[in-house]
Amino acid sequence: MLGMPAGYLSGSILAVSIAALSGRPMTVPVPLARAIFCLIGISLGAVVTPETLTGMATYPLSIAALIVAMSCISFFSAAYLCVVHKWGKIDAYLASAPGAMSQVLAAGAELGADLRAIAIVQSTRVVIVAIGLPAGLALVGLTGHATRPDPGPLTLQVVDELAILVAAGAAGAWLAHRLRLPGGLLFGAMITSAVLHGSGLIHAVLPWWVTNTAALALGAVIGARFTNTPLRLLMHFLGAAFGSFAVAVAIAAVFAAGVVSLMSMRPAEVMIAYAPGSVDAMMLLALALHLDPVFVGAHHVVRIFLVSLTVPFVARLIAHKPKPPAPRKPPPFQD
Repeated sequence: MLGMPAGYLSGSILAVSIAALSGRPMTVPVPLARAIFCLIGISLGAVVTPETLTGMATYPLSIAALIVAMSCISFFSAAYLCVVHKWGKIDAYLASAPGAMSQVLAAGAELGADLRAIAIVQSTRVVIVAIGLPAGLALVGLTGHATRPDPGPLTLQVVDELAILVAAGAAGAWLAHRLRLPGGLLFGAMITSAVLHGSGLIHAVLPWWVTNTAALALGAVIGARFTNTPLRLLMHFLGAAFGSFAVAVAIAAVFAAGVVSLMSMRPAEVMIAYAPGSVDAMMLLALALHLDPVFVGAHHVVRIFLVSLTVPFVARLIAHKPKPPAPRKPPPFQD
């Protein structure tokens, strides 16, 4: 009602985060969360048309820059936590990983890292990006101006197409999830929906109230990450969370500005594609801000695959790095 960009998502995140930090047991059941991811994926795929695929020739160069940017974010954010906040190398590296929080926490549990500190820093970054990025883009007038597809009247044909769309999207999400693809539920449903809409087989789209409800529920999923987190503990790690976030955003902004200037791409799409936030939230932001979900999704798939594949290897490499030998004491003076 206040006219905030992506208001259903950001408002829900704020409300549930505040409730969780106040001590309320906030949670979203797993089956409901999975249904939310499927609905978001179907909604994202519905805006795909052959015209949205014309810019795919520029993806490889942008994705190559993204890989370098994510590597720099991991290194410099971890260095910040080690130097400024005196964190251990394992905790600092895992807290600075740009995404794939489940894989990061799994690696941290195996290596004996401080999971609470890592989770707080990672979750704080996700919340700040999901709330601050759309507001910042809207403030400088960089949000998209396209309109969503009009679902039209609810005829029998539309109902039939919606039933086929939801069933096919759920099947695609289930298959991607079974194949253990990162973000499989969302991306499986999105790809299925994109194929059906891009080929012209399906024209129906989910009603606006379904998409907005999914955004609200996703905000609850993100905000519930702060459940069982004492406010005092959050305040203790808040400096580290904001500092590492500032380092990550500064690096992402530099690379995004370079891509925009060299490839003449839309700044808002590049910023959302390079933002080190959760995949589901970033994809939903692309939809809410009327940006190209194909471009944004391609970059976030690469980011999550990159982090998922490298985090366990690099974390073990850091953990088993031999300590430097202690300096030898000089021999006693002998006359």
